Amino acid sequence: MNAVKGQIKFTGKDQQEFFEVLRSRVEDYFTTNGITRYANGKMIIKSIVFLSLYLIPYFVLMLMQIPVGIQLGLWIVMGIALAGIGMSVMHDANHGAYSSRKWVNRLMGHTLNLAGGSVFNWKNQHNILHHTYTNIASFDEDIDDKLILRMSPHTRVKGIHRFQVIYAFLFYGILTLYWALAKDFIQFHKHTKNGVNPQSRQHNRNTLAKIIITKIFYFGYTVVIPIAVFKVSWTLWIGGYLLMHFTAGMILTTIFQLAHTVEGTDHPVPSASGTLENSWAVHQLRTTVNFSTTNPLITYYVGGLNFQVEHHLFPRVCHIHYPAIAPIVAATAREYGIPYMENPRFMDALRSHIRTLQRFGKATLELG
Repeated sequence: MNAVKGQIKFTGKDQQEFFEVLRSRVEDYFTTNGITRYANGKMIIKSIVFLSLYLIPYFVLMLMQIPVGIQLGLWIVMGIALAGIGMSVMHDANHGAYSSRKWVNRLMGHTLNLAGGSVFNWKNQHNILHHTYTNIASFDEDIDDKLILRMSPHTRVKGIHRFQVIYAFLFYGILTLYWALAKDFIQFHKHTKNGVNPQSRQHNRNTLAKIIITKIFYFGYTVVIPIAVFKVSWTLWIGGYLLMHFTAGMILTTIFQLAHTVEGTDHPVPSASGTLENSWAVHQLRTTVNFSTTNPLITYYVGGLNFQVEHHLFPRVCHIHYPAIAPIVAATAREYGIPYMENPRFMDALRSHIRTLQRFGKATLELG
């Protein structure tokens, strides 16, 4: 089955009061404290820090002669910064949470181009499919099986899956490179075919042209210009470039998996008529787990994605505010008897993800 927007209906009308009350309480928090739900000065500084950590090493590597060991270190820094941009800058902007001004969100959202990605495809895959149909097989592309990885208990089991816990994290490391090379074209075709992309044929021609231009820009500044114009060693440059992508891919994929592909989360199956028994908000709480919310360093770096419950319920609120609204969400969930899940430490979440990979790798198919 291919995902088509609107195919699934959330029921649970008796649960609607929960989200209405929660939304009112969160709005009261911003009103009472006289603050905006968008980025503040700390968020702007963070954006400058991550962009600088990516761009400065790039120019140093291209313009200066430095020892190989330092070069590799700078490529790793670029990978860490690239993941930080994705989690802390691009992500908020493409949710419309960075600023009340659309042009600012559009500008900051296009920092995705630094990784060679397409904003158009990302919004379809993430904002529409993942945030609406979280952990629903064949609808949430984040848990689609990926070649030799099984990320859902409701997909076909292959013999190789029993070993996925061994190779999964190496596979995660190719995410951003695959994204830059092929993923956008595959997604564009898939989303156009299954109706997730509702644009007209003419609009799609223009969108495809923009994607191609984005790729030309990306590979031009990351590969062609340094090697062809500045005559850097192509072997060292390509080696460092792959190291950067492996670092960024490993971080990004792991962080996103720790919120949904862990123990305790539901992977619901729609009824024959396409309905789910919970409201959308309760569905988010049952499919999402926070982690390391008391660790300020992790919270800073991952852009609040460790507060994934808050993010899924309030994606248009800048992540800088998640630590403040989390107690409101947790208290309201307890009041209505709805689970609010969290792994206290990063290693707790990581071990839970590893155990989940092991479970999904077993030769069983869970039907409900």
